[in-house]
Amino acid sequence: MNTTVKLLLIVTLMLSIIIPFGYFLIGQKTKKRYKRAIGTNVFFFFGACLVAGIMLFGGEPVQAADAAAAASNATGFGYLAAALSTGLSCVGGGIAVASAASAALGAISEDSSALGKSLIFVGLAEGVCLYGLIISFMILGKL
Repeated sequence: MNTTVKLLLIVTLMLSIIIPFGYFLIGQKTKKRYKRAIGTNVFFFFGACLVAGIMLFGGEPVQAADAAAAASNATGFGYLAAALSTGLSCVGGGIAVASAASAALGAISEDSSALGKSLIFVGLAEGVCLYGLIISFMILGKL
């Protein structure tokens, strides 16, 4: 796809969001108008995504064969592993921090001397994210 087509798809996706909700916000805010705006948004958004997918995979197969020969599967899986190790560890760390921080705030509100102990547990939960990031750097270093 050339740059003009990419820009046109971006503009189409943005307009598929702006126009239906602009229609909803200008008039009366009823449930029927809201459903119509959501339906129009979904129709045009997924329609633009479908057209973009067709254009993306509708290229010449020679380019795909050259790209496949240039990059091996091992490199692609390495990048995928690095992304998954960072992403999943951050999701797990976020869940752990949410639980630990809310419990720490409850403990601090009852007894202010528990601040130091509770910060240690919140810091341990944040460490999970850092371990995932370190692992992803180690994987990227091997590629």
